[in-house]
Amino acid sequence: MSRDPSFDIAVTGVAARFPGPADLGEWWEAVLDGQVFTTMLTRDALIAAGLEPSVVDDPRYVPVRGLLPDADRFDHEFFGMSRREAQLTDPQQRLALEVAWQALEDSGVNPYGDVRRTAVFASCTGSGYLRAILGRGPVDPAMLDDLIHGSEPDFMASRISYKLGLTGPALAVQTACSSSLVGVHLAVQSLLNGDCDQALVVATGMGFPQGGHLALHGGVLSPSGNCRPFCGTADGVVAGSGAACVVLRRAEDAVLDGVVPHGVILGSAFNNDGSAKAGYYAPSVRGQQEVIRSALAAAQVGAESIGYLETHGTGTPIGDPIEWEAASSVLSDGGTRRQQTAVGAVKANVGHLDACAGLAALVKALLVLKTGEIPPVAGFQKLNPLLESSCSPLYVPTERTPWQGPAGPRRAGVSAFGIGGTNVHVVLEQPAVAAAPDRTDAGRPRVLALSAGDGSALQALTEATARALEAAGMSVTDAACTLARGRAPLKHRRAVVATAADTGARLLRERSEGVHGIVPTDGPGPLLLLFPGQGTQSPGMALPYQEALPGFREELGRCLDHLPGPLRARVHTALVDPSFDAGALDETALAQPALVCTQIAAAAALGALGVRPDGVVGHSLGELAAAVVAGLLTAQEAVGLAVVRGRAMQACPAGAMLALGCDVERAHELIAGTGVDLAAVNAPAACVVAGSVPEIEQFAAALPTGLVHRRLRTTRAFHSRLVDACLGELEDEASGLARRAAVLPFASSALGRVLGEGEELDPSVWSAGARSTVLFHEAWVALAEVLPGAGALEVGPGRTLTPAVAAHEVPCATLGGAPGDTDPVPVLRGLADLWAAGRPVDLAALAGDGAPARLPVHPFRGPVHRAPELSGVAAEWSRGQPAPSCGEPAPASVGAEGDRSGAGDEVAAVPAPDVEHLVASAWRVCLGLDEVDADSDFFVLGGDSLLITRLIGRLGNELGMRLPVRAMLAARTLGGQTEVVRQAVRAG
Repeated sequence: MSRDPSFDIAVTGVAARFPGPADLGEWWEAVLDGQVFTTMLTRDALIAAGLEPSVVDDPRYVPVRGLLPDADRFDHEFFGMSRREAQLTDPQQRLALEVAWQALEDSGVNPYGDVRRTAVFASCTGSGYLRAILGRGPVDPAMLDDLIHGSEPDFMASRISYKLGLTGPALAVQTACSSSLVGVHLAVQSLLNGDCDQALVVATGMGFPQGGHLALHGGVLSPSGNCRPFCGTADGVVAGSGAACVVLRRAEDAVLDGVVPHGVILGSAFNNDGSAKAGYYAPSVRGQQEVIRSALAAAQVGAESIGYLETHGTGTPIGDPIEWEAASSVLSDGGTRRQQTAVGAVKANVGHLDACAGLAALVKALLVLKTGEIPPVAGFQKLNPLLESSCSPLYVPTERTPWQGPAGPRRAGVSAFGIGGTNVHVVLEQPAVAAAPDRTDAGRPRVLALSAGDGSALQALTEATARALEAAGMSVTDAACTLARGRAPLKHRRAVVATAADTGARLLRERSEGVHGIVPTDGPGPLLLLFPGQGTQSPGMALPYQEALPGFREELGRCLDHLPGPLRARVHTALVDPSFDAGALDETALAQPALVCTQIAAAAALGALGVRPDGVVGHSLGELAAAVVAGLLTAQEAVGLAVVRGRAMQACPAGAMLALGCDVERAHELIAGTGVDLAAVNAPAACVVAGSVPEIEQFAAALPTGLVHRRLRTTRAFHSRLVDACLGELEDEASGLARRAAVLPFASSALGRVLGEGEELDPSVWSAGARSTVLFHEAWVALAEVLPGAGALEVGPGRTLTPAVAAHEVPCATLGGAPGDTDPVPVLRGLADLWAAGRPVDLAALAGDGAPARLPVHPFRGPVHRAPELSGVAAEWSRGQPAPSCGEPAPASVGAEGDRSGAGDEVAAVPAPDVEHLVASAWRVCLGLDEVDADSDFFVLGGDSLLITRLIGRLGNELGMRLPVRAMLAARTLGGQTEVVRQAVRAG
């Protein structure tokens, strides 16, 4: 049968939490072994979970469930929710948020950075959580509204869209047990109709509390507590809990992006039995037959190509024979040979996940097709005698077996049938085996960047990622691309640079001992760029930037175009040829334009990556590049100055420079009467002197024993009287320059002060600065005072300025390696350090041209959120007391001691200390917190515009007055809002 692949839909992402092992890979291995994950629950555990003793002690009660551990845990801070909002949200909707995030990550999509129109089709079980809370008594009306929005199935899809910023359609899909597979069908149609570019199908199935069931005569629930589909001893189904999400895209789009899907949906269909059946709850052979035929027709494949069928498989006396008969007849009519198609029933392993059952079946079928292994139907003993088997194309596997279906691509069907008669069937095909890409960048270093919502999650993610990187065949480029483009940059970060995946695994483990960056709540502080002067040059010094920074080669070419022809060729060779004569490059006429061109090009390339400074400072020659970044010079002017300066200084008498480990006062004492000049003050105990070679040699020989000193790599005595002869030529060059206003703070090491934004610099500085003492320390300290809390990045070969800056406890990154090092790793490591500190760095631009890789997703393990006691909230509020949190007693009141004003007191009778207590109590009730302090930020703690409106309304009602909304919004903190309320009370 010829088919049109343009209708194929790729399953690009999968995330699931089922009873059994938390890791989906481990879960699958256990399923292949036929393990059952239902749990026998103790009486104490059931009563502690909230079940009535009378129910648990009923002889018909079966204390068995497919239990989902830690279902009450939720990382509310990750999703910007207050603790109170999390408590008012059904655990099903919390789980849905987490698996939706994980499925997007698994598909290689950054949930916060994707521009595709992403739809959400969401299903969940009716909220037992809501019913349990309402059963305790009346709930405050405002909180009831939040409780309904956080619990009813209508709102789950739109909540996911809101929290993840998804802009496609958001639909609730509720058709009982078939809900989530119906969601898959609707998502397929939405993609094919062009309503969206990507679709999330997410479902949760979990009763509250998680308990067993009453086995009623004639019902579908198992009296034995075992679910054994198609077995002769089958007596019904067992309930289970779970959550799952799949991400769907048009297959042709996924292929263009290099995505290897988990599987492909070839076609799907749904219908309803109507009234042609024994009763509302009864299944229908005819309805199931028609939906399977329709799905095969939509898939444009023959029934004979189906080698596996993941059934609805409830293990009920009526459901199993009807499903077996319906599937057998359709497959037989389509030419399927006898006992060709293995059946599966995931309910035997995990129980019936209700609204999530269809997605659980889909995930299992995808794993069958992907791995080519068929698991046994767990607990199966012998075939139900009511099932016709002699001519049936179906058989029940009893052990783990390799795929034995027809030749060609592996194909499977998945069925789900909801109470009431909504039937759905999906036809799947195995993913195509992708040919290994022909890598041309093997051995190139890449940044492997991890981030998580908290430190413990980062540790777990680090270890999981290290294991994945060690897997055979993992490309470091693919891994870098996936981490850079398919993950959101979260608060806790770690990044390493590696040339191979296994090396990356080792480096991540080495840095896992608490070494990571944390992005400040209010973002990173200012960034300052440092530009070193002459003495840092080495042959091939542009190569690391050229290899690491996109756009650097082009920026360097533009700078070199400003050089005279013969010099241009020589500078270019010196910059990109490590074998160039180092002695020749030390000559000032070549070194100075080479350094300035490199620094200007590097700064421009960094800016294109998002590394844009808030202030700059240069050391001597480095001021030229710094001035370009600050807008004081054009690149052409700076390069022209470097050419003239280098040529003029080359004509000056030979000289030498000596670094001293002493303060400036001591340096002046030492040079007095020697003919040696003070050239630079780099740090409180770091100075440089300059003079003729004999003078410097004599000076060094006379230094006191123990005084640290070092000869610098220069052939001229910069910033000394020996350069006086070149000043006239420099003045002529500088006099023709235009005056420009700085676009950001510029710390002049020639003047020892900072030019603020908008301030102009006299061009004469460029000539005078060649002679005057370099006041780098003064300039740096002044800049740090203008931009407090700043971090620094040294731009240039080597690391000469970093020690002086780091001495001030300023976090400092560098791009240079050891002298003469042409390895790009230090450049990438510097950028990785910046990113880990929370600074914007476009890591995707550094990652190369890789394909999405399957890497571990964010591990969620937030705090426990139990159903709050809300029946007393209104009364507690009126007394000014904090509401109980997480079912625990109300905390002791805070604030000044003394009597508290009752709800009926006059406003004027409320003393100032009670205002502090009243606002703090209101915060704790609204946000669900036990402790708050004056500096706490309402919005950082998960508050939003709706919640603060309620807070203001409640406080206003309590005080009998209107509070200024704008002032409360602006105040943000508890202390600030308390003062706003206090002033309003005083004003009457």
